[in-house]
Amino acid sequence: MTEATIIVVTYNSARWRERQAEALAAQTDPRWRLVVVDNASDAAERPHARDFPFDAELIQSERNVGFAEANNLAAVDRTSPYLIFLNPDAFPEPSWLAALLETAERNPQAAAIGSTQLRADSPGVFDGVGDVLHASGLAYRAWYGKRRASAPPLGETFAACGAAMLVRREAFEAIGGFDARYFCYFEDVDLCFRLRLAGWRVVQSPDAVVAHVGGGSAGAVSAFAEFHGARNRLWTFVKCMPGALMGLLFPAHLITTALMATLAPLRGRGLAGWRGILAGLNGLAPIWKVRRELQKTRKASLSDIAAALAWSPDLFFTRRAVHRKIRG
Repeated sequence: MTEATIIVVTYNSARWRERQAEALAAQTDPRWRLVVVDNASDAAERPHARDFPFDAELIQSERNVGFAEANNLAAVDRTSPYLIFLNPDAFPEPSWLAALLETAERNPQAAAIGSTQLRADSPGVFDGVGDVLHASGLAYRAWYGKRRASAPPLGETFAACGAAMLVRREAFEAIGGFDARYFCYFEDVDLCFRLRLAGWRVVQSPDAVVAHVGGGSAGAVSAFAEFHGARNRLWTFVKCMPGALMGLLFPAHLITTALMATLAPLRGRGLAGWRGILAGLNGLAPIWKVRRELQKTRKASLSDIAAALAWSPDLFFTRRAVHRKIRG
């Protein structure tokens, strides 16, 4: 029986394929099937059945539709209880899948389960232990770049990082999957925010461990990331933040987002942040339409959402994990 459909979206990712295939083949729990969606890679970079020591379903797109839409495409008509989204540069430890499935089965109120991520080139350093969403609307990967001692205990985090994340298929389908308009960046935070609005929880597992290269499947493009991050943060804030909190926090969101865009040239990213903000504002009409439906059907209370957010400004500097006891 297939319990999990593992979905990997690739774009010029051949250099990591063998290592990931070996890591998947070594999983102690065999109840999974792999689906690979290639986003119009160069001919020499495209995946083939011979690349995998097991059966894999390959979907070849002739245009780059982005991370969000490609994952949605792979998720259509699946029957497994769980979907697992795995970056092509993420290499699971043998017990990774078993830990994710066990955590999901023991926590039926959790729609998403995040993995403990270590740096692929430095396993003694964390790549992230869940995503924290600050009340200002900015997010960060907890403990990114911190020396590894032990991962935080099992608990709630605001969002699971899309590099290695389990989602219940029924919950994913009920909220419409990833927002394809995002293309990439912040789509995992947006997904988990909408899951929370629907009344689900998001949990971070200390035992589901992956090594992650990070920086994107074709190498980090800083201005590209800055543009999409600024635009998609704005859309997520406007779309998902409940009314009372939105009114209270929107000035802080504008100030922090503008500050980040202003500082972007110092990091070699030019005016990409400001272009992202302008693109976000220009594209608000359909986002506002989705917001009305989301807030009308919201099951989570205002206090639930407020409690899931991080409020202390020092968190941006410490990248401290914000994990809470799992609630029913």
